[in-house]
This record gives sequence, C-alpha cells and structure tokens, in this order.
Amino acid sequence: MVPSRSDPLLRNFTELVGGPMGKYSSPGKISPGPFTVERVLIILTVFAALLAVLAKDYCRVNGWQTPDQFYATCYSDFPELFKNRGLGDGIFPFFTQGSLFEYPVLMGVIAGFTALLVPGQGVGNERVLAYFDINATMIVAIWIVTVLLTARINKRRPWDAAMVAVAPGMILAGFINWDMWAVGLLALGMYFFSRDKLVLAGVFIGLGTATKLYPVLILGAILLLALRTGKLRTFFVTTGAALASWLAVNLPIAVINPSEWRYFFEFSQERPAGYSSPWFAYNLVADRIQWTQMDAGTINSLALSLFILACVLIGALSLCAPHRPRLAQLAFLIVAAFILTNKVYSPQFVIWLIPLLALARPRWRDFLIWQAAEGLHWAAIWMYLGQATSGGSVQHNIDMSYYVLAVALHMAATAYLMARVIMDIWDPAQDPLRAYGQDDPHGGPFDGARDWLRFDVFRPSRSALPWRTQAALPASTAAHKTEVKSDG
Repeated sequence: MVPSRSDPLLRNFTELVGGPMGKYSSPGKISPGPFTVERVLIILTVFAALLAVLAKDYCRVNGWQTPDQFYATCYSDFPELFKNRGLGDGIFPFFTQGSLFEYPVLMGVIAGFTALLVPGQGVGNERVLAYFDINATMIVAIWIVTVLLTARINKRRPWDAAMVAVAPGMILAGFINWDMWAVGLLALGMYFFSRDKLVLAGVFIGLGTATKLYPVLILGAILLLALRTGKLRTFFVTTGAALASWLAVNLPIAVINPSEWRYFFEFSQERPAGYSSPWFAYNLVADRIQWTQMDAGTINSLALSLFILACVLIGALSLCAPHRPRLAQLAFLIVAAFILTNKVYSPQFVIWLIPLLALARPRWRDFLIWQAAEGLHWAAIWMYLGQATSGGSVQHNIDMSYYVLAVALHMAATAYLMARVIMDIWDPAQDPLRAYGQDDPHGGPFDGARDWLRFDVFRPSRSALPWRTQAALPASTAAHKTEVKSDG
C-alpha cells in the first residue's frame, strides 16, 4: 500500500517529492533498483539515529553532570547507573552478591554485559562515554530490526514502519534507557505470532517481559481474541511459551540471589509516584494548594483499580464490537491504558507505543499530533528536573504549573489516540487496514477467523464490514466474516 495514496495527510505533500507516482515508481511493476522499501527504511532509521546522537552531543562532550544534563536535555540513565550502581567498578547486577538493581533481570544482564565491554577501569569520563556509546550502538541495531519487523508484519503496508524509523519520540527518548530491547523483543514476538509460530512468539514475549514488564500485556489482547474466535489453544500455547522463557531467565537468579531478585518488585511496590505520572502531577498540585497528598499505598490501589477497569472496558469492547478487533488495536489500547494509569511515566515509555500505533492506526496526522505533545512533555520534564536539582528561582526556570500542563497534554494526546482506535474498531470503514480489504495481518491465527463469542449489545444497522472491504476480500474470507454467531 503506497502511503501517498492511502494517507490523506501524505497525499497533500506529494508535490514536495515530485508529485503523484509515475510509471517509474509503479509498485510491483517497475523495479526500484537498489532503493527497496526495506533499504529506504534502514536509511531513514540511520538518519534518525544520527539525530538522536546529536541530541546527546552536549553531554557526550561535557559529561553528564547535574543540572547541566537536564538543561541541555541530554540526560541518559546509562552514565548515571554506570557511575552510581557500581557497573563501572565491575558489579554485575543480580550476579554480584549485595548489588541492588531496580530493573528486571534481563535488563540487568544487558547493563552488566555492556559494562564488561568498556575498556579500562574506574568511572572516569572516557569510560562513561564509552559505556553510553556501546549501549547507543546496540540500541540503533535493535531500532533497525524493529523497523524491519514492523514492515514485515504487514507486507502490504511496509511503509507504515517509517513511523517507527523517524518518530520524534524514538529520536528524543531512545537512548534514555534499555527499553528499546523490550520493544525489539516484543516486535519479534508479534512477527512470529503473525506467522502462526506461537511457541517462538511466546518465547520472545517472555524475554521481553524479563526485560520490561509491559510486553506481557499483549497476552491480554491474545486472550480477548481467543475468546471471541474460540481459538483458546492459541492463547494457552503462546502464554505457556512466554511463561517458560520468563522462568528460564528469572528462576536461576531467584535461586542464587533471592534478595536482589525480589528488590525490583519491592522497589516497584514501595516507590512513590514517579515523575510525569498523573499521580505525581496530582501531588504537585495538592502540595501547592495544600490538599492531602497520596502515599505509595493509596496510589498503588488506585492505579491498579483504574487499570483493571480499563481492561474490563477494553474486554467489553472486544466482545461487543460488530466486528472482531485487530490484535494490534487491542495491544495498543491495553498498553496505552497501562501507561495512563501507572504510577510511573518515564519519558522513554513513549517508544513502547510507537510500533504498536504504526500497526494499530497508521495515520500520519494523528501520529504527528501525538508526537508533538510527547515532544513538549519531553522538554518540560527536563526543564522541571533542572529547576528541582539546581534549586534555581522560578522566574529563571519552568514553573510547576507548566510542567503539570505538559503532563496533562501528553495524557490527552494518548487518550485521543485510544479514542480513534476505538472508533476504528467499532466502524471498520474508518480503519486504515480494513478500509482497503485486509482483516488482521498481524493476528496470525485470528486473521480471517469466524466469531465464536460475541455479545450484540448494540446491533449495527448495517454490516460490520463496509461493502468495499467485503468486495476486496477473497470470497471465502468475506463470506465467513459476515457469518457471525451470537452467544449474547
């Protein structure tokens, strides 16, 4: 699918690149020469990665010092953890007795392994820079792999992966932490799932969860679609493989170093509201207007309750919608709900959603609106931390109220995307994929599946699929798309 033909925003800018497609760019008919889609995507990713490195240039030259690293918007966890968690002194998280590392096991292994690659000893500026550069190089490689996987998950729309390649969120936040490893592992899991390789999909989902917890949320989307289609074996096989791979990573550490293994979970439970979460913003406002602030226990209960409520609503949507949702749509909604309700929102969390959005709703206008809001939040958090760590006067820094507004804007933009995805689910005519004849190219066993369970709470006045979608589908597929069994 050519972006300038299928996306209303991009269609308006074709004159900037030579106008509408001509005979020398007809896809499937004229050879593109060396510039295949995937090669162009790699070039775009490398260009974006260079911009990401330039964004960190002040700190690479002058060092990562507080508060300068915040005012220069080049903060990264890599130098901070290398200096302050003993990585530069030979401590290997989870394997060195007495070490405490507030991240999941596989992320600790990555942090320790990359520290071993740094030549020399100590935590001097040269070694800190080398540690950052090694991790950034690996992240760029994973970024490229994620882009290619996103392109291959849906062969008919490979250009949607350009969102992942050039996303401002990737450029600004990709080098803050090791989250890109989890993003890449989840992309591998989704790729194998789209190819009906459930065991491999589960293995990589489990490894992603051992790196960062959010990849496990896709199992919720798989469960909902398994209930809707009656393909419960799909859920059990994928979940079983995910659990096995997660245990393979975590169980040995839990046995040999139980206190350090538990530390991540205890830290997550006991920590107060993290920067840029709605709970942290509330406490800031409450402190200024002299309301009662929420402690960690209260926030844990409220955050969990709201997330469960959001999942129940998403589940109801998936079982009541006139047509079965796509896997990427449900995965995006669940992860976005987790981000909005969680008691922590680090700036790099934005990269969790970018590949999911490229699959769930590849519309550039909405994508760029959301990325602009996230960019404003990215700048606001660093300016706020600059003021907080420097103790500077308010008149020479960003005031708390503007930071809270930036948090609210990021939340509103994410909620807006959720609303658009929900509208696509309820009316497939608005779905960029289904409007052009596809069902669920990311869904593996669910692609083209019949409904087994659906509650007709709101009976649509017309077919769940627009006529042009049914006409574009193969006859056998279109026939069973409209043959719906109602168990409501």
